[in-house]
Amino acid sequence: MAALSGCAATSEHAGHGAAPYAGQQSRDIKALSADEARGYAEGAGMGFAKAAELNGYPGPMHALENADALGLTPEQKRAIESLMRAHKTEARELGAEALRLERELDTLFASHRATAATVDAKLAEIATVQARLRASHLKAHIATTALLTPEQVDRYNRSRGYASH
Repeated sequence: MAALSGCAATSEHAGHGAAPYAGQQSRDIKALSADEARGYAEGAGMGFAKAAELNGYPGPMHALENADALGLTPEQKRAIESLMRAHKTEARELGAEALRLERELDTLFASHRATAATVDAKLAEIATVQARLRASHLKAHIATTALLTPEQVDRYNRSRGYASH
């Protein structure tokens, strides 16, 4: 059997060198790169709000970064800063939860306790947290857009290189 699986692996990866995951076995959470884990921990956007961003819903961080160009009033700036703080707190909490659950999934496999049922249950938990995290990012864009005038939204989109809406 070992000779047979060795042949299969050799023919499958002939000329390709090491397996594509070689070196990743030392990761804390095998399924996540260091950048992905850091993004979860920091509450980073990680592309979770692209549906909003690319369809004319400005995000709070970039709106604040472009406050002068957008002509944000002091009231708008304060409201977006408050929104951003609340969102970041929520995103970091959910990111920490996602990391905890991913670590638990990794442990199921590392301890050789993974079964179809335990994997399904853990993935359902992970999916729920990921959906809540994505929703947090998307809702922050909705709330930011509600604080801006149509002209500011247009300026935002143009400054980001998007077509005007």
